[in-house]
Amino acid sequence: MPAQTGRESAEQDSFALMAPAGILALLFFLLPIAIIVLMSLTNVSTDTGFSGWSWVGLGNYARILNHPATGQHLWITLKYVAVTLVFFNVGLGLVIALLTTSIGSRGGALFRALWLLPRITPSVIYVIMWKYLGADAPYGFFNTVLVPLGVEPQNWVAAQPFLFVVLVNGFIGASFGMIIFTSAIESIPQDYLRAAMLDGANYLQRVRHIMLPMIKWPLLFVLTFQTLSLLTSFEQIMILNDGAGGMEVWPLWAYHTALDNYYGNFRWGFGAALASVLVAIGVVFCWAYLKLFKFDELVARPRIDAV
Repeated sequence: MPAQTGRESAEQDSFALMAPAGILALLFFLLPIAIIVLMSLTNVSTDTGFSGWSWVGLGNYARILNHPATGQHLWITLKYVAVTLVFFNVGLGLVIALLTTSIGSRGGALFRALWLLPRITPSVIYVIMWKYLGADAPYGFFNTVLVPLGVEPQNWVAAQPFLFVVLVNGFIGASFGMIIFTSAIESIPQDYLRAAMLDGANYLQRVRHIMLPMIKWPLLFVLTFQTLSLLTSFEQIMILNDGAGGMEVWPLWAYHTALDNYYGNFRWGFGAALASVLVAIGVVFCWAYLKLFKFDELVARPRIDAV
C-alpha cells in the first residue's frame, strides 16, 4: 500500500509540474488552431464584417483546390523549404558543428559566435544588407566583384530571387542547427571515438558510424523544427522582395490574402483556410520524419538482460 501511495503521489506531482506548460499550450497553440479552423469554414471578410458572415463549410478549401495559383504557391514553398533545409538549416549547421568541435575549443567557440550574427541581427537590417550586396551597379558588392570578370551588371535580387531567398533564410537557420548539433556531438563519450581511432577509423568513418547514429534525436528535432519554421516563415521574404519573381510562398500568400493586399479586401476566412492547409502539410512532414527516424525505437525502453 505505501508503495502504491508513493506512485500515485509521484504521478500527481508529475501532472502538477506539467500543468503550467499544458495550459500555455492549450491557450496559445491548440485554441488558436481551433479558432483558425472554425474561421476557415466561414466567409468572414471586410465585405461581410463581423456581423454579416455566414458558414460556407468546405467552400474555402474547394476554392483553394480550384485556384489557378495553388500549384505554383505549393511548389515554390516545398522547393524553398527542401533546398534551405538540406543545404543550410541541417546540412550547413551539421558541417559547422563537426568542424568547430574538431578544432580547439576557443577557436570553435569564436567561429560559432560569428555564425550567430545573422540570427541576432534585426531582420530589417539583415535583409537590407543582402539587398545592397545584390543591388544594381554601381552599389552592389556582387556587381563590383563580377563586372571586372566580364559578368553583365544587374540587380541580382530581382534576377535571382529564389537564390537570395534561400541564402537570406539559410544563413539564419544554419546557426540553430549548429548550436544543437554542437551540444550533441560534444556530449558523445570520448571513449567511443578513441576506440574507433585505435581501430584505424578515419574522421569521416567516425562521423558516419559513431557521431551520426548517436545524434539521431537532435537530428530529428532540428529537421522537424526547422521544417515547420520554414513552412511558416515569410518575414525575410516579405522584406526582401514581397514575393516578387514567383517567390510568394504559401504563408506569404495567406498573409496577403487575409491581412495585406492591394485591393484592401481582407478575406479572413479564405486566409484561415490557407493557414489550415499549411498546418496539415506540417503534420504530414512530422509524421514522415517520425517514420523515417523510427521514433518507436528511439523512445522504446532499453532491454536489460538478466544474468
